[in-house]
Amino acid sequence: RYQQFTDDTQQFDLFKKFMVSDYDIFKSLIFAKVTLGTEEYALYRKLFNYMYKEVKKPDLYVYLHQDTQRLLENIRKRGRDYEQQIAAQYLEEINKGYVEFLKTIPESNRLVIDVTNLDFVDRRTDYERVLDSLMDHMISC
Repeated sequence: RYQQFTDDTQQFDLFKKFMVSDYDIFKSLIFAKVTLGTEEYALYRKLFNYMYKEVKKPDLYVYLHQDTQRLLENIRKRGRDYEQQIAAQYLEEINKGYVEFLKTIPESNRLVIDVTNLDFVDRRTDYERVLDSLMDHMISC
C-alpha cells in the first residue's frame, strides 16, 4: 500500500487542482496498533515513522463516523462472509485509533461528520448533506 500511495500522490496533474482518496497511509498504523502485539507494533511503528515523513500529507482529512451498532448493521447488510465475524470491540478500537489520530491534526485540516443516521443509498439528500458539510468547512477555513 505504501508504494501505491506514494506513486498516486506524487503524480502531478496539470488539470486537477486536488485529489480525493479513501485511504491515508496513517490508516495502516491505526490497524496495526489494534491487531499486532506490542513488540511487532513497536517495530512496525519505527518503519512507519521512517516512511511517513516522505509521504505527502492531505490538506483535509474527512472522517465519516458511524456508531458501532450501525457499522455492524452495515456489515450484515453487505453480506460478505469474511466480515460477518468482526467484533464490536474491534470496531470500537479502530474508531478510537482514528479519533486519537484526528486530534493531532489542526482543526482547519480535519472534518468529522457523524453519518450514523444517514443513508446514502436510499436518500440522496443525506449524500448532499455530507457534501454541504464539506463545502461549509472548506469555505470557513
